Amino acid sequence: QVQLVESGGGLVQAGGSLRLSCAASGRTFSTYVMGWFRQAPGKEREFVATINRSGGSTYYADSVKGRFTISRDNAKSTVYLQMNSQKPEDTAVYYCAADTSILATMIVERYDYWGQGTQVTVAS
Repeated sequence: QVQLVESGGGLVQAGGSLRLSCAASGRTFSTYVMGWFRQAPGKEREFVATINRSGGSTYYADSVKGRFTISRDNAKSTVYLQMNSQKPEDTAVYYCAADTSILATMIVERYDYWGQGTQVTVAS
């Protein structure tokens, strides 16, 4: 098992930046594919970004491509989400998640472990 704790959320003006962190504990971090998802009020949880075990492959939702960057530091058991040029529609609770599969995936149901979430609010 792995425990995930997100941090770094907050209030930011449109056009601003935030960096989210997700610290993992428990089973060896490098054995997990990691993903970031978000959920806005009244909407379903949606895929944001994912990164494979080594950090060599990343995938993004079209809505954040070119603005957000996912990265990981296996030595620190931490995954990051750098969010730039933020828009009000980025407002949501952001969750990190861990998947025991070999390949990175955008499918919510494939992820086995979830953090508690961190609120990101982008003011216009």
